Amino acid sequence: MLTKKGAATRRRIIEAAGAEIRERGVASTTLDDICRRSRTGKSQLFHYFPDGKEQLMLAVAQWEADQVLADQQPYLGQLTSWPSWHQWRDAVVERYRRQGVHCPLGVLITEIGRYSPAAQAVTRQLMEQWRRQIQVGIERMRESGQISRDVDPVRTSAALIAAIQGGVTLLMSTGSAEYLEYVLDLCLDHLRTGAPART
Repeated sequence: MLTKKGAATRRRIIEAAGAEIRERGVASTTLDDICRRSRTGKSQLFHYFPDGKEQLMLAVAQWEADQVLADQQPYLGQLTSWPSWHQWRDAVVERYRRQGVHCPLGVLITEIGRYSPAAQAVTRQLMEQWRRQIQVGIERMRESGQISRDVDPVRTSAALIAAIQGGVTLLMSTGSAEYLEYVLDLCLDHLRTGAPART
Protein backbone atom coordinates (compact mmCIF):
# COMPACT_ATOMS: atom_id res chain seq x y z
CA MET A 1 0.00 0.00 0.00
CA LEU A 2 1.53 3.29 -1.11
CA THR A 3 1.60 6.37 1.06
CA LYS A 4 0.01 9.54 -0.33
CA LYS A 5 3.48 10.84 -1.15
CA GLY A 6 4.48 7.53 -2.73
CA ALA A 7 1.34 7.48 -4.88
CA ALA A 8 2.05 11.03 -6.03
CA THR A 9 5.62 10.12 -6.97
CA ARG A 10 4.50 7.03 -8.88
CA ARG A 11 1.90 9.07 -10.74
CA ARG A 12 4.50 11.73 -11.57
CA ILE A 13 6.76 9.07 -13.09
CA ILE A 14 3.88 7.63 -15.15
CA GLU A 15 2.82 11.06 -16.40
CA ALA A 16 6.41 11.94 -17.30
CA ALA A 17 6.80 8.66 -19.17
CA GLY A 18 3.57 9.30 -21.07
CA ALA A 19 4.70 12.80 -22.04
CA GLU A 20 8.07 11.53 -23.23
CA ILE A 21 6.45 8.78 -25.30
CA ARG A 22 4.03 11.22 -26.92
CA GLU A 23 6.91 13.46 -27.93
CA ARG A 24 9.63 10.92 -28.76
CA GLY A 25 8.03 7.50 -29.18
CA VAL A 26 8.59 4.37 -27.09
CA ALA A 27 11.82 3.28 -28.76
CA SER A 28 13.49 6.68 -28.28
CA THR A 29 12.36 7.20 -24.68
CA THR A 30 14.93 6.16 -22.07
CA LEU A 31 14.64 5.73 -18.34
CA ASP A 32 17.06 8.65 -17.98
CA ASP A 33 14.64 10.85 -19.97
CA ILE A 34 11.78 9.81 -17.70
CA CYS A 35 13.80 10.39 -14.52
CA ARG A 36 14.85 13.82 -15.70
CA ARG A 37 11.30 14.84 -16.61
CA SER A 38 9.77 13.45 -13.42
CA ARG A 39 12.56 14.84 -11.23
CA THR A 40 13.22 11.41 -9.74
CA GLY A 41 16.26 9.15 -9.52
CA LYS A 42 16.56 5.69 -10.98
CA SER A 43 16.41 4.16 -7.51
CA GLN A 44 12.97 5.75 -7.06
CA LEU A 45 11.84 4.63 -10.50
CA PHE A 46 12.87 1.02 -9.85
CA HIS A 47 11.26 1.17 -6.40
CA TYR A 48 7.86 1.67 -8.06
CA PHE A 49 8.63 -0.30 -11.23
CA PRO A 50 11.11 -3.05 -10.25
CA ASP A 51 10.77 -4.78 -13.64
CA GLY A 52 11.91 -1.64 -15.42
CA LYS A 53 10.68 -0.08 -18.64
CA GLU A 54 8.19 -2.76 -19.68
CA GLN A 55 6.36 -2.56 -16.36
CA LEU A 56 6.36 1.23 -16.57
CA MET A 57 5.01 1.15 -20.13
CA LEU A 58 2.13 -1.03 -18.98
CA ALA A 59 1.37 1.44 -16.18
CA VAL A 60 1.40 4.26 -18.74
CA ALA A 61 -0.98 2.29 -20.95
CA GLN A 62 -3.41 1.80 -18.06
CA TRP A 63 -3.12 5.44 -17.04
CA GLU A 64 -3.83 6.71 -20.54
CA ALA A 65 -6.75 4.30 -20.92
CA ASP A 66 -8.29 5.46 -17.64
CA GLN A 67 -7.92 9.10 -18.71
CA VAL A 68 -9.73 8.50 -22.00
CA LEU A 69 -12.90 7.45 -20.16
CA ALA A 70 -12.55 9.88 -17.25
CA ASP A 71 -12.28 12.87 -19.61
CA GLN A 72 -15.66 11.99 -21.17
CA GLN A 73 -17.55 11.95 -17.90
CA PRO A 74 -20.15 12.71 -16.73
CA TYR A 75 -21.53 12.87 -20.27
CA LEU A 76 -20.57 9.35 -21.37
CA GLY A 77 -22.53 7.84 -18.50
CA GLN A 78 -25.61 9.99 -19.13
CA LEU A 79 -26.49 9.44 -22.79
CA THR A 80 -30.24 9.56 -22.20
CA SER A 81 -31.29 12.57 -24.33
CA TRP A 82 -30.16 14.35 -27.47
CA PRO A 83 -28.74 17.31 -25.50
CA SER A 84 -26.63 14.84 -23.46
CA TRP A 85 -25.36 13.17 -26.64
CA HIS A 86 -24.31 16.56 -28.01
CA GLN A 87 -22.61 17.45 -24.72
CA TRP A 88 -20.67 14.20 -24.98
CA ARG A 89 -19.80 14.95 -28.61
CA ASP A 90 -18.49 18.39 -27.63
CA ALA A 91 -16.46 16.93 -24.75
CA VAL A 92 -14.83 14.38 -27.07
CA VAL A 93 -13.97 17.01 -29.69
CA GLU A 94 -12.63 19.46 -27.11
CA ARG A 95 -10.51 16.79 -25.46
CA TYR A 96 -8.77 15.86 -28.69
CA ARG A 97 -8.55 19.43 -29.95
CA ARG A 98 -6.79 20.36 -26.71
CA GLN A 99 -4.34 17.49 -27.03
CA GLY A 100 -3.70 18.07 -30.71
CA VAL A 101 -1.12 15.80 -32.28
CA HIS A 102 0.01 14.50 -28.87
CA CYS A 103 -2.87 12.10 -28.32
CA PRO A 104 -2.56 9.67 -25.38
CA LEU A 105 -4.90 7.16 -26.98
CA GLY A 106 -2.91 7.29 -30.18
CA VAL A 107 0.20 6.57 -28.16
CA LEU A 108 -1.54 3.68 -26.43
CA ILE A 109 -2.66 2.13 -29.71
CA THR A 110 0.21 2.86 -32.07
CA GLU A 111 3.21 3.05 -29.75
CA ILE A 112 2.90 1.14 -26.48
CA GLY A 113 0.64 -1.60 -27.85
CA ARG A 114 3.20 -2.58 -30.47
CA TYR A 115 5.77 -3.34 -27.79
CA SER A 116 3.67 -5.13 -25.20
CA PRO A 117 0.92 -7.79 -25.45
CA ALA A 118 -0.16 -6.72 -21.95
CA ALA A 119 -0.66 -3.16 -23.22
CA GLN A 120 -2.73 -4.53 -26.10
CA ALA A 121 -4.95 -6.18 -23.51
CA VAL A 122 -5.35 -2.81 -21.78
CA THR A 123 -6.38 -1.27 -25.10
CA ARG A 124 -8.92 -4.03 -25.75
CA GLN A 125 -10.39 -3.54 -22.29
CA LEU A 126 -10.59 0.23 -22.81
CA MET A 127 -12.34 -0.12 -26.15
CA GLU A 128 -14.83 -2.60 -24.73
CA GLN A 129 -15.63 -0.37 -21.73
CA TRP A 130 -16.01 2.65 -23.99
CA ARG A 131 -18.14 0.78 -26.51
CA ARG A 132 -20.31 -0.67 -23.75
CA GLN A 133 -21.13 2.74 -22.30
CA ILE A 134 -22.15 4.05 -25.71
CA GLN A 135 -24.19 0.88 -26.26
CA VAL A 136 -26.04 1.47 -23.00
CA GLY A 137 -26.82 5.03 -24.12
CA ILE A 138 -28.23 3.78 -27.42
CA GLU A 139 -30.32 1.14 -25.61
CA ARG A 140 -31.75 3.76 -23.26
CA MET A 141 -32.63 6.01 -26.17
CA ARG A 142 -34.31 3.10 -27.95
CA GLU A 143 -36.34 2.30 -24.85
CA SER A 144 -37.55 5.90 -24.63
CA GLY A 145 -38.45 5.96 -28.32
CA GLN A 146 -35.80 8.53 -29.27
CA ILE A 147 -33.86 6.06 -31.43
CA SER A 148 -35.45 3.54 -33.78
CA ARG A 149 -35.59 -0.12 -32.77
CA ASP A 150 -33.93 -0.82 -36.13
CA VAL A 151 -30.62 0.53 -34.80
CA ASP A 152 -28.34 -2.24 -33.55
CA PRO A 153 -26.76 -0.96 -30.30
CA VAL A 154 -23.76 -3.31 -30.42
CA ARG A 155 -22.74 -2.70 -34.01
CA THR A 156 -23.53 1.01 -33.91
CA SER A 157 -21.56 1.63 -30.71
CA ALA A 158 -18.57 -0.23 -32.20
CA ALA A 159 -18.85 1.80 -35.41
CA LEU A 160 -18.95 5.03 -33.40
CA ILE A 161 -15.70 4.14 -31.63
CA ALA A 162 -14.08 3.29 -34.96
CA ALA A 163 -15.30 6.57 -36.45
CA ILE A 164 -13.85 8.55 -33.54
CA GLN A 165 -10.50 6.83 -33.89
CA GLY A 166 -10.45 7.60 -37.60
CA GLY A 167 -11.09 11.27 -36.85
CA VAL A 168 -8.41 11.28 -34.16
CA THR A 169 -5.88 9.68 -36.51
CA LEU A 170 -6.53 12.43 -39.07
CA LEU A 171 -6.24 15.05 -36.34
CA MET A 172 -2.83 13.66 -35.41
CA SER A 173 -1.82 13.69 -39.07
CA THR A 174 -3.16 17.13 -40.02
CA GLY A 175 -3.58 19.05 -36.77
CA SER A 176 -7.23 19.69 -37.63
CA ALA A 177 -10.18 18.49 -35.52
CA GLU A 178 -12.66 19.08 -38.35
CA TYR A 179 -12.62 15.45 -39.48
CA LEU A 180 -13.48 14.30 -35.95
CA GLU A 181 -16.28 16.86 -35.71
CA TYR A 182 -17.75 15.88 -39.06
CA VAL A 183 -17.73 12.15 -38.38
CA LEU A 184 -19.31 12.57 -34.93
CA ASP A 185 -22.01 14.84 -36.37
CA LEU A 186 -22.69 12.29 -39.11
CA CYS A 187 -22.96 9.48 -36.55
CA LEU A 188 -25.39 11.45 -34.38
CA ASP A 189 -27.46 12.35 -37.47
CA HIS A 190 -27.55 8.64 -38.29
CA LEU A 191 -28.82 7.82 -34.80
CA ARG A 192 -31.52 10.48 -35.01
CA THR A 193 -32.83 9.28 -38.35
CA GLY A 194 -32.96 5.75 -36.99
CA ALA A 195 -31.59 4.06 -40.07
CA PRO A 196 -30.23 0.58 -39.35
CA ALA A 197 -26.46 0.36 -39.12
CA ARG A 198 -25.01 -1.35 -42.20
CA THR A 199 -21.57 -2.72 -43.07
